[in-house]
Amino acid sequence: MTDTYKTITKLTKGSFKDRGSKFFAFAYPVENEEEVNTLRAEVRKKYHDARHHVYAFQIGIDEPIFRASDDGEPSNSSGPPVLGQIRSFGLTNILIIVIRYFGGTKLGIPGLINAYKSAAADALNKAKIIEKNIEINLKIMFQYAEMNEVMRITKIDGVRIINQKLEMDCTMNLGIKKSLFTQIYESFKSNRNIIIDE
Repeated sequence: MTDTYKTITKLTKGSFKDRGSKFFAFAYPVENEEEVNTLRAEVRKKYHDARHHVYAFQIGIDEPIFRASDDGEPSNSSGPPVLGQIRSFGLTNILIIVIRYFGGTKLGIPGLINAYKSAAADALNKAKIIEKNIEINLKIMFQYAEMNEVMRITKIDGVRIINQKLEMDCTMNLGIKKSLFTQIYESFKSNRNIIIDE
């Protein structure tokens, strides 16, 4: 069972030029499609004078969501080559947008495939790629008296506190490494004073 995935740490840029056309790639780490849509809108607004705003993204691990758009370029000449780079680097939770400033000379389908692929690859080659844990979220509720027991479990490597409210009645949202989930779940379940929000 895989319980890690590879993604990038922050926005990274790449570029490629061919016969006057300029291609600029922007690679972003993303968690969901909402982020994808926000970033696409920002790039389109900022670079409104670019002829094309091609993009591809992949989110998730076991059954990833992915999409590729040619944005007016010939079918399959631009979006799919960008998605191909995401896959050849073995990445997920990533969005790449490649914008094109037309240089006056048509590049033909092979030229477009090469240009979009090369711009995306340039961004990914400059990116810092990291391995992250695949996490399953768990919410627990408990009385302050159980704090020591809860903290003992949350200190296990592979358990991350996403957020917490520590008062008389406490709640915690945890991100638990996939391979540890059953063990951690059972640890909480065995304590009658800790309630698991299911």
